[in-house]
Amino acid sequence: MGTAHINADSNAFAPAVIMPGDPKRAERIAGLLMDDARQVTDVRGMLGFTGTVDGRPLSIMGSGMGMPSAVLYATELFSFFGVERIIRIGTSGGIAPHVKVGDVIVAIGAHTDSNMNQERLPGYHFAAMASFELAQAAVAAAGGHDNVHVGPVVCKDHFYLSPDHTASLEQLGKYGVLGVDMESAGIFGAAAEFGRQSLTVLTVTDHLLDHSQDMSAEDRETRFTQALDLVVAAAFS
Repeated sequence: MGTAHINADSNAFAPAVIMPGDPKRAERIAGLLMDDARQVTDVRGMLGFTGTVDGRPLSIMGSGMGMPSAVLYATELFSFFGVERIIRIGTSGGIAPHVKVGDVIVAIGAHTDSNMNQERLPGYHFAAMASFELAQAAVAAAGGHDNVHVGPVVCKDHFYLSPDHTASLEQLGKYGVLGVDMESAGIFGAAAEFGRQSLTVLTVTDHLLDHSQDMSAEDRETRFTQALDLVVAAAFS
């Protein structure tokens, strides 16, 4: 029967879902990881796939861009389809000086300028945190590579920021924030609401304070294999 936004049977998804923003990237990841991937949903072009990796069930589904879209899909996956963990794989703009283009961020928390999580618990500034077990598995899979960074990101509503925001980004970097994305805080909040697990692993495609080595559009679509290895490890931890 499905939901308003996912036209799949209630048992169509595996306990673990890898969630990129782009549905076409979900399709590519499904093809990379699974010989038996089958499409299970396509409402509004948001593609989802389920199959197996080494005999273990796994699903891949796009989230769209931004917290409202990601939270919508995460909520339906957690509440209707019995999904136990969602691991976001995506891209990030770097903030911290030691984070370089091509590096990978394991995001253990997500600050935000959005009110989405504050609306869950009025009067509180909700701390959007990843699940320790998933983060631990991803970090272990990194094998000590020095281009993998573990720490918080900031989850912003605006993609296009004016130069006036440079000073605030520099300040965030001084506070240990590694990079920027647009979905993590919402997904972490949805997981907390339903008592489930979540994590984000991001490939740094550009640096918001130094654009001299930003990835090309083609590189943004292909240079995510290292992050994917960490995400798969988390999914099966």
